[in-house]
Amino acid sequence: MSSSVQRKRVRKSPEARRAEIVETAARVALTEGLECVTLRRIADELAVRPGLISHYFPSAEDLVGEAFSVASTGELDALLPADRPHGTPTQYLARYFALSAGDAYDDISRLWINARHLSRYRPVLRDRVAEQELASDDRLEGLIREGVERGEFRTDDPRTTAIHILVVLDGLGAHANTDRSNRPEAVTRMAVTTAERELGLAYGALTEVTPLAEPAGVETEAADADEPAEADQPVDTAGAPEPT
Repeated sequence: MSSSVQRKRVRKSPEARRAEIVETAARVALTEGLECVTLRRIADELAVRPGLISHYFPSAEDLVGEAFSVASTGELDALLPADRPHGTPTQYLARYFALSAGDAYDDISRLWINARHLSRYRPVLRDRVAEQELASDDRLEGLIREGVERGEFRTDDPRTTAIHILVVLDGLGAHANTDRSNRPEAVTRMAVTTAERELGLAYGALTEVTPLAEPAGVETEAADADEPAEADQPVDTAGAPEPT
């Protein structure tokens, strides 16, 4: 006599569900634009009903703002970690420019273009853009101050120098949607040249520096990939909000 075993439904905690919603919204924002972050679209991505998304984010504007914050914070942490125990300020700054000049950086550049445009009409997003701009200013200023203290950089005003560099990077990033194949080398390295000049470094100091080695343990994510994903569990499609 055959028997069937009913799989137990896995109900995520409110914290885990909210994080999943925000991460999904951030991915959609990066790949398709903030306009595509709607309650229904994120519900479709997660195979749940829109009521579940609205339980955590009653307003789509709140979800859009959170998605932008998560995406831009992830970008900043990847480009310029807050904790930098594996190299010198010069090496971390060189790494920052190398990563921000690559094709992979175009998605985040497009996201910033998108967010700044939409923030003109969306107060919640406007506040998030201002917060993330301040965070970028603070993070780069901190690296520059560390470099000055260690005698690697020379500047009397690390804050102004950081903003100067970021303005040039933003200007270059504004061309993420255009063909740059014929861009002169002097323009391509404009942000690097600006940093070298403002920090009292010789030309090439940020492009010829010894590459920063990746910290030990970075391969752990690949090992974790073999573990069963939570997405393989039965999907909760109930329209009622999950317990908080």
